[in-house]
Amino acid sequence: MKKLSYSHNWPESWKYSYPYDLLEVYGVKNLTGYAHAYANRLKHTLELIQKVAKPGAKILDIAAAQGNFSLSLAELEYEVTWNDFREELIDYVKLKWESGIVHYAPGNIFDLKFDTQFDVVLIAEVIEHVAHPDGFLKNIAQMLKPEGYIVLSTPNGQYFKNRLPRFSDCPDPSQYEAIQFKPNSDGHIFLLHLDEIEQLSHQAGLVVKETRLVTNPLTNGHIKLHHLLKLLPQSWVETCEKLTCSMPLAVKCKLHTTTIALLTQSKSTNEICG
Repeated sequence: MKKLSYSHNWPESWKYSYPYDLLEVYGVKNLTGYAHAYANRLKHTLELIQKVAKPGAKILDIAAAQGNFSLSLAELEYEVTWNDFREELIDYVKLKWESGIVHYAPGNIFDLKFDTQFDVVLIAEVIEHVAHPDGFLKNIAQMLKPEGYIVLSTPNGQYFKNRLPRFSDCPDPSQYEAIQFKPNSDGHIFLLHLDEIEQLSHQAGLVVKETRLVTNPLTNGHIKLHHLLKLLPQSWVETCEKLTCSMPLAVKCKLHTTTIALLTQSKSTNEICG
């Protein structure tokens, strides 16, 4: 992935994206917790995709923003389709492109019609911004090939610092339609718990094949641990992360900020598609 140099002549959306690239892919760690957390999420997401899809598989990356996941997957020899509302980001992503196949499909994912189905659909940090995550997941499931996979990452609703409601506790999600799709944590409407991911997957004709709870408060620099994070060697941070990831489920649910889930079509759905 090519490194860009900032330009004052860039469109505003490019200027907005560039500070995130500095943290996410260019190695700048002035916000150490954010950089560590992003690297951890990228690592686990790529691991899950590589676990179920061989190079050459078709991957749709929804709400892909500045394309760092898309470009990373293309460099791993997947055929990637980038999607985002902001069409003007396409040229920004193209400037960073170095190798691999990337197609571009800007616009509202519900309005787009694809000529093909996908082996994997990636929805990274998206579902918590959607007023109707149940309908969202059902629509995404229809974009899969038979025996295809969805890789979903989302903030863990059971993390001890979370103050947002469960989706299942909201009697009328339509009240959030006017504020959905906002970026960053300002756009979080509710956060999903593990049982809700299971339930939403079942309603969409999917099953959860694997769930990972990752990124503890040290890795993320929470509760003032960002001061310590700046001093510790990377190996120590990774060792602590491995330790908390090995704890019992009830403890992991409270200690980790991020859920990454691997979903696939249920057997009955595959039979219908066949």
